[in-house]
Order: sequence, then C-alpha cells, then structure tokens
Amino acid sequence: MSKLRILLADDHTILREGLKLLIDAQPDMAVVAQADSGEAAVQQAQSCRPDVIIMDVAMPEMGGAEATAAIKELLPDVRVLALTRHSDPGYLRRLFQAGATGYVLKKTAADELINAIRSVATGGVYVDPALAANVVEHLSAETISVPAADGKVLSPREAEVLRLIAWGQSNKEIAAALGLSVKTIEYYKANATEKLGLPSRTAIVRYALAQGWLQADEEIRS
Repeated sequence: MSKLRILLADDHTILREGLKLLIDAQPDMAVVAQADSGEAAVQQAQSCRPDVIIMDVAMPEMGGAEATAAIKELLPDVRVLALTRHSDPGYLRRLFQAGATGYVLKKTAADELINAIRSVATGGVYVDPALAANVVEHLSAETISVPAADGKVLSPREAEVLRLIAWGQSNKEIAAALGLSVKTIEYYKANATEKLGLPSRTAIVRYALAQGWLQADEEIRS
C-alpha cells in the first residue's frame, strides 16, 4: 500500500519537526516536503505533488488561506488541512472558502490530528470538535463562490480585489485594507482578470458596473 504523501507548511521549525516525527511514525503516511512560508508551500506543492498539505494559517509573506487558494487553483486534487491556534470561526470560514477541507487546532491531541489527516485524504471534511458545533451549519449554507462570465467562477477574494480596483484603489492600498501582501493582491488580480478576459482597469470598471458593484453615476477615480 502506498503511503499518503504529506507536505508540512508552518513557519515554526520546531513544530514542523515534531509533526514530521509523528507523521513518519504512521505506517500509512510520510512527510515528503516542508515549507516555512505560504509562497514556499505553493512552490513545494508544485514540485512534490503531495496528497495532503498541513497548512498553518499565519505565515510570512503569504498566509495560509492565500496559499491554499493558490495551490487549489494549480492542483485541485490536493487536500488541505489547516492546523492553527486560531479558534475564531472567521479563520475557519476563510480557509474553507479558499479550498481547505479540514481545520484542526494546534492544541488538539496527536491521535486526533492523525484521524483528521486520514479523513481529508479520503475525501472527507474535518472540523475540530471544539469548533464544529458552532460553525458547520453556517459553513454548509454559505455561498463560497461568485459567478463569472462564460461559466467561470471568481473566488470571494478575487471578486473583492476586483471591486476595490474598480473603486480606484491601488494594489498597495488594497493590500493594506485586506491585511495581505501586494504580491498576493497581484496574484488575485491576475487570476480574476484572466478568468474574465479583462485587459485594463477600464474593462474592470465596466465589469463592476455590470455586476452592480458600483453606482452608474459614481465618479470613477483615477
């Protein structure tokens, strides 16, 4: 039986090494790569094609949600399990919207983490028991995509970035408003404009008007 290939993405070396020891001790799992940032996680995912990525939420340069969205865009079949200290349901919703299918708190027992990895690897959805009762019902009813042209779909973040561009904000201003890096904003902008075939800011504004994101008589700022 082939082992599950696991990528660890966390900026804390000691935590990664501890997780590696735990996972490599399982008969059906093996850590094949590690990453200490969101960007490194995207690169490693493309290189080693893991079955499951254990993804920290807060990492340098590109956070876990942004890295998850980028990876799912490139490798739709990869399963992402968020592992974090954040128990706020808002973080969970953000990771699930980005494409994760599991969310585990770092205080969770080791055997529960192993169960979570096996669950998402086989196509299941896993939410830490400490959070499940409060958020699963809300998540299941939440719209997590935005219709685009020709049957394509914009992610919520792609739509949000386009809307802010149409309102006249620069990439730097959008990054500051959303708490993301400029590079991450550029990534969302490029994805969205490619999906919609929008070659310029003027085209973005016209699309925003058509979607009802702007008032028709609103002054378009340069």
